[in-house]
Amino acid sequence: MRIAIGGFMHESNTFAPLPADRERFLEGSLTYGSAMVPTWKDAHHEVGGFIGAAGKFGFEAVPLGMAWATPSGPVTDEFFEHFCDALTTGVRIAKADGVLVALHGAMVTPKYPAADTEIVRRLRGAAGPGKPLAVTLDYHANVCPDLAKYADIVVGYQTYPHVDQRQRGLVAAELLTRAVKKEIAPLTVVAALPLFINLLGQDTSRPPMSELMAKARDAEKRAGVLSVSMMAGFPYADVPDAGATVIAVGDGKREQAQAVADDLAAAMWAVREQLNVPSPDPAAAVTQAIASTNTPVLLIDLGDNIGGGSAGDGTVLLAELLAQHAKRFVVVLHAPAAVAAAKQAGIGGAFEGLVGGAVDRLHGEPVAVKGSVRSLHDGKWVEVEPRHGGRRANDQGHTAVIDLHDGNVLVLNSLRTPPFSLGQLTSLGVDPSAAHTIVVKAAVAYRAAYGPIAGEIIPVDTPGLTAINPARFTYTRIKRPTYPLG
Repeated sequence: MRIAIGGFMHESNTFAPLPADRERFLEGSLTYGSAMVPTWKDAHHEVGGFIGAAGKFGFEAVPLGMAWATPSGPVTDEFFEHFCDALTTGVRIAKADGVLVALHGAMVTPKYPAADTEIVRRLRGAAGPGKPLAVTLDYHANVCPDLAKYADIVVGYQTYPHVDQRQRGLVAAELLTRAVKKEIAPLTVVAALPLFINLLGQDTSRPPMSELMAKARDAEKRAGVLSVSMMAGFPYADVPDAGATVIAVGDGKREQAQAVADDLAAAMWAVREQLNVPSPDPAAAVTQAIASTNTPVLLIDLGDNIGGGSAGDGTVLLAELLAQHAKRFVVVLHAPAAVAAAKQAGIGGAFEGLVGGAVDRLHGEPVAVKGSVRSLHDGKWVEVEPRHGGRRANDQGHTAVIDLHDGNVLVLNSLRTPPFSLGQLTSLGVDPSAAHTIVVKAAVAYRAAYGPIAGEIIPVDTPGLTAINPARFTYTRIKRPTYPLG
């Protein structure tokens, strides 16, 4: 049994100005054919699950390639066509018995608002009729119902932070191999809701989302139901299919699978108001943090959530911490020009200048800082634990650690890097547990890494491309009405 495996993953924030071109994927991970195997085989990622499934379920894996980039603006049509061609050509050459592909589900290009569905449509054409095709999706996928026309099996992550990626890859691979063996006749249905869930409400460890997930797991125990995926959606994409969905994979009986999906969608809709979670403004949040004795305090910069496509150089919280004379804080900023200045000053040298606010002014103005260069680094580290995103090899580019006054630390990096691993700090000799306050540019995904050390967590309603309130954005292509926008 030969199974073609590959992936093409990007979470596209349509409000972000920086497109994802070939260079952005090279900064992330771009491999072709068998070169994908050493990069992903040990990763806590669905592609790692695909590779591991070959031995577990007895098939020969035929690697097609894997492309992944940090969330940003839409993928360029040029790179989209290039990598789609690489995948479809690989499928035609492989002449495999089935296809297993990892997608995000919220990829957008200028030409294709539902780019993941277009990928699967092309893969279906390349594979030919009768060849089972399985897809894995990120929990934040904006699932186009047409996806189910081309994919027999669709399996989404069911944790946020995403720590079940490898396991969900194994689930998809097992269902695909059973389909190849004719043990099951899988089909996929989608129930779409006109619902935006803010990212705090999407946290699968807190109710009501945790309770909805329990309902999904119970539904999977029903006869004829192979898999159920509750999908929270990605509200930072102005596309017709934006919003929450429920995916059900049934064994030959479409009506039964659709009934399961519809029931769970109704349950999600019933708790929509509880899924919206409020948060304080920056000034109030910093005041609360300074007063706290439960350290380290995490200030969650929701508006500059790098994992959602923001700039990573937002200064609203840094400016507020300085204005309120906070002590022993750690802030990480994407600041390539400042890193170059720090390298020129050298270790122990004086550092003075503006940081942040370089990409836009949506996340705050540049802030003047003064300090000394503690250390310089290549920015690379390996994460061995299951973390959101599932990556082992990490790279935040050339990085400088700047000591400010009052024990405050500023980490400046050259590549936009979500805070999904404590290694981002510990690899630099910065002990996060020793800080009083840490600014974390995320929403929920950081929890797998930072949650265990946190004394107190304060999500902050900061402005920016990933602001927690969708009313801050102007949507022109979503379906109306969509809760809570109307």
